[in-house]
Amino acid sequence: MTEPSVISVIPPIVVLTLAVWLRRPILALVLGAIVGFALLDFSAILDNFATSSLKVMADETIGWLILVCGSFGALIALLVRTGGALAFGRNAIKLAKGPKSSLLMTYFLGIVIFIDDYLNALTVGETMRRVTDKFKISREMLAYVVDSTAAPVCVLVPLSTWAVFFGGLLVDNGVAPEGQGISVYMQAIPYMLYAWVAVIMVPLVIIGVVPLFGPMKKAELAAREGQPALEQVDLDAVHTPDDYAARAIEQEFEQADEHGKLYNFLVPIGLLVAFTVYFDIDVWKGLLATLAVTVPFYLAQKLMPLADMLEQMIDGFKSMLPAIGTVIAAFIFKDVCDQLMLPQFVINSLSAYMTAELLPAMVFLSMAILAFATGSSWGIFAVTIPIVMPLAVAVDANIPLVIGALLSASSFGSQACFYSDSTVLAAQGSGCNLVSHAITQLPYALLAAAIAFVGFLLMA
Repeated sequence: MTEPSVISVIPPIVVLTLAVWLRRPILALVLGAIVGFALLDFSAILDNFATSSLKVMADETIGWLILVCGSFGALIALLVRTGGALAFGRNAIKLAKGPKSSLLMTYFLGIVIFIDDYLNALTVGETMRRVTDKFKISREMLAYVVDSTAAPVCVLVPLSTWAVFFGGLLVDNGVAPEGQGISVYMQAIPYMLYAWVAVIMVPLVIIGVVPLFGPMKKAELAAREGQPALEQVDLDAVHTPDDYAARAIEQEFEQADEHGKLYNFLVPIGLLVAFTVYFDIDVWKGLLATLAVTVPFYLAQKLMPLADMLEQMIDGFKSMLPAIGTVIAAFIFKDVCDQLMLPQFVINSLSAYMTAELLPAMVFLSMAILAFATGSSWGIFAVTIPIVMPLAVAVDANIPLVIGALLSASSFGSQACFYSDSTVLAAQGSGCNLVSHAITQLPYALLAAAIAFVGFLLMA
């Protein structure tokens, strides 16, 4: 395509409709991508799909994600099988006296692990779900708390992978001087309204100031009435890949060492955070270093033979394949949307409203729509910053406020989109069906987005 067109919105509509209807996000994304390729060139659907999929698999980000998610699954498998995670759960239950306190513990743990949203989503959900299960809290509520303290928290902290990535983009695009990317990023933190609202809203929901409503209320009522926390992954009713993964992890807990020691959980998690910081917020290097120390640490205690340990790690890697597959499919879908010029169409459609007073709110609205439609929070920022920032300078808008609007939209997309990487991993870590998690948290994400939109109008 040479010009942006309204047909570019067709693939996102197809994906969202099929994801809700079929409850199979990978299939929905693949079918949406095929529809996009058909719109581009019906006679070359197969060639274009093959080219795009190979392009995505050669992408360094995808390679990094596969290694990080798979290795994290391996580490989780070790933590579970040796009884360390079970020991943490037993001790956490002593502190958590009821549903609210267990969810507040989840919330504070999510804030503490602020380095990376992947690390946050997987660690917090996996750590706390045994505790919240005990108090009959739905997996959907757990996943909402986890997801709300993943990207929204990481975006507010200058010592995170988000800050490193976006700070670099600000320098690359001439928005910040060389070496001043993080400094400019920090100036925008007070204006990242969606992230602030999303993070503040969680304890308000937990304590009941913001009431339960919509699908979340139904999920919580069902859990309180004693329906099994993993009803959707009963072995006789397993349907989707993430259900298989959740059931597999549950079986690992059933086989875990009941006499596991708490330090066998705290030491690896502490090492992971410390190594990630040491290697300049590089989660992959942090995981490698953590596994390099954890395996000998467990061997020295004779917790299990090396061969069994490696087998557990392989099984843990396998448990992450559904999440990895979803993100790969989402990247292919994003590539189609880019070729259809969806970002340019959305921006052009709203350009008439791009005045200094309306620009931050319009940027947040348009970028939030794009991030939600494509499932790409980082990618959308990279594509649109060269378009948005010159426009902001031209109309003499508040630059930190516009950057805050962009980052707010990115964190909204990361949390709200059904097939964004953060949403997928929050559901995975919490043992929740992906579509159930997305549907139950969406009303709260939209409420936070509406508040942020009004905030941008008032601040401009």
